[in-house]
Amino acid sequence: MRDMNRGIWTALSAIGIAQGLKIFTHKKENDVWDWRPIFQTGGMPSSHSAGVSALATYVATKKGMHSVETALAVIFGIIVMYDAQGIRRHTGEIAKIVNDLDADIELLSGHMPGLFHVKQEKELNELLGHQPAEVAGGACLGILIGLVSSLFKKS
Repeated sequence: MRDMNRGIWTALSAIGIAQGLKIFTHKKENDVWDWRPIFQTGGMPSSHSAGVSALATYVATKKGMHSVETALAVIFGIIVMYDAQGIRRHTGEIAKIVNDLDADIELLSGHMPGLFHVKQEKELNELLGHQPAEVAGGACLGILIGLVSSLFKKS
């Protein structure tokens, strides 16, 4: 790890920490301890946002606000966070509708002998994206990790 690019290390650390925190937010929301959220997408805080915010913050503190590297990291981060709360979240909402529709058709086919339906073996993943608060939480966590990482980096 010593020779690894500090920006990469900072971003990966932020992603790992955000994923680990999902255990605690899951416990708070569901009153059940469960380690599986570490390996799932969606949830609070967004690890996507944490990673790109940590990287952008680290780059900005080391290269300056007006550097090309900072511009690249910030624009990349904005695109990732927009995708996490926009397109990916809507895909998850569509997956929920499809899963509900499949369950409804399965129920109807039991009441109507002429209606044939093969139930999906596995439901579609509904936890694909993030709510805006989850993205903001990940961004705040990432900024904090990026600042801490830059403080401990020897120039």
